[in-house]
Amino acid sequence: MKYDSIIIGMGVAGISAAIYAKRAGNNVLIIEKERPGGILNIIDNIENYPGFKKISGPDLSYQLFEQVNELKIPYKIEEVIDITLKNEWKIIKTKNAIYECKNILIATGRSPILLGLPKEEELMGKGISTCALCDGALYKEKRVAVVGGGNSALQEALFLSKIVKKLYLIHRRDEFRAESELISKIKATENIEIIYNSQVTNYIEKNGSLAGVLLNDDKTLEIEGLFIFIGYAPKTDFAKQLNITNPVGYIEVDENYETKIPGIYAAGDIIIKKVYQIVTAAAEGATAAIRFSRKK
Repeated sequence: MKYDSIIIGMGVAGISAAIYAKRAGNNVLIIEKERPGGILNIIDNIENYPGFKKISGPDLSYQLFEQVNELKIPYKIEEVIDITLKNEWKIIKTKNAIYECKNILIATGRSPILLGLPKEEELMGKGISTCALCDGALYKEKRVAVVGGGNSALQEALFLSKIVKKLYLIHRRDEFRAESELISKIKATENIEIIYNSQVTNYIEKNGSLAGVLLNDDKTLEIEGLFIFIGYAPKTDFAKQLNITNPVGYIEVDENYETKIPGIYAAGDIIIKKVYQIVTAAAEGATAAIRFSRKK
């Protein structure tokens, strides 16, 4: 089936673009691999998004999805595996179907980076996690650790501190990169112990589950859960053959969020930019949609 525009990704940037494209009269389709909201679904509290004093990520996801349904924007839960070009048409291949459109907006977001240590994949879900909101309840009154020093790591540590008995916050530097308000809250939380200038070098396994971690100073922490928040990698493997990404996978765009291929746009956490925030992702999606809607 042919569309004016297809949006790949149903996070903030993708839904924002879909709303603007639909209201501009575009025949638009959204394709999402997993679930509406993207990374919002693993965020506990959001306190810096205009219009909401405080809202959980899943609740914001739901409200965004409600707008999609209200506007009757069609969507497919499918995984995009390839994009090819045919004159002015872009051909999107998923595991289930083939779609054609004149404009594409790629807004697939990012996925968590892991430590890359032995047995990591085996222990995922068995003591290792990248989602405090998803798995935090499993560690009630237990000892856990969080790895990271940015906003995400500190936000998740604060969330977990209300559930667990003891939390170690492991950071490889001697100071955090997070907002000062978050740092103050971390330092004021009694059951959080900060371990600066330290890295996890190995996992300790017992009966198929995580039992502890070894640090670079040979110190051992006996914990039952480890939450990793050290950064994210763009989910753009399906688009690499288009040659629109930099060496680490982020997509290069101009001021209108258009790539070097006319008709292919990108927005949100997968583009090269200085600020990665929910509010900027929404603005980028809207800007891209306004641009390609005017070219219709």
